[in-house]
Amino acid sequence: MSVTLYGLTTCDTCRKARNWLDRFEVAYTFVDYRANPVPAATLKSWAQQLGGWEKLVNKSSTTWRTLLPQRKNPASDPEWTLLLKEYPALVRRPVVVQDDDSVSVGFTDNGFKKLFGR
Repeated sequence: MSVTLYGLTTCDTCRKARNWLDRFEVAYTFVDYRANPVPAATLKSWAQQLGGWEKLVNKSSTTWRTLLPQRKNPASDPEWTLLLKEYPALVRRPVVVQDDDSVSVGFTDNGFKKLFGR
């Protein structure tokens, strides 16, 4: 099984997810998407798999709350991708991409146990 975990190095939730993967000996690659920006096409694919941009964007984040009101209503895929390129911290963390290209977001102990069959 090949797993890529996308997140931010400084994110506590990403640290918890990485510790969980280490503890259960799940091999993974970690990508800090602030240092290695995710291509727009990949962001769009993730949003489609998750059920829309609303599922990919963390609207409870400080970054979202500090956005100007007109930036909070992107009307198209290019507007969403531009917003996420400008503010990578808006992406819900972590994003887990498995070798079959399936995508999930977030971390909970039970969620990862189901996801990885542990």
